[in-house]
Amino acid sequence: MNKRPLAVLIFGTLLIAAGAMGLVYHASELRDGGAFHYDALGVSLVRMTAIVAGVFILRQQNWARWLGLIWIALHVLLSFYHSLGEVVFHALLLAVFAYFLFRPNVSAYFKK
Repeated sequence: MNKRPLAVLIFGTLLIAAGAMGLVYHASELRDGGAFHYDALGVSLVRMTAIVAGVFILRQQNWARWLGLIWIALHVLLSFYHSLGEVVFHALLLAVFAYFLFRPNVSAYFKK
C-alpha cells in the first residue's frame, strides 16, 4: 500500500505541530534569569519526542506510531496533576489516536 491514509497525515502533522508549538512556548524557560532549568529541558525533550514521532509516522515507520501513542498516554498520566478537564481531554485524544492509527487500512500502510 503506497497511498498515505488521511489519518496518518492528520496525526503525524498534529504531533509535529504540537511538539513545535510546545518547544517555542517553553524555549524561554530554558535560560530564565541566567540559571539553567532542568525541568524545562525535560519538557523540551518530551516536545521533541512528539516531533520525531510525527515525522517518522509520515515516513511510514511503524515504531513511530507506537511512540506517538505512548507520548499521548504520558500526557494522560501528567494530566492527573492538573484538572479533570485535562485528564478527560487527553484521554479522549488518546482514544481517537488509537482508534484511527490502528485501523486495518492504516496498519496495512505501516507494513512493508
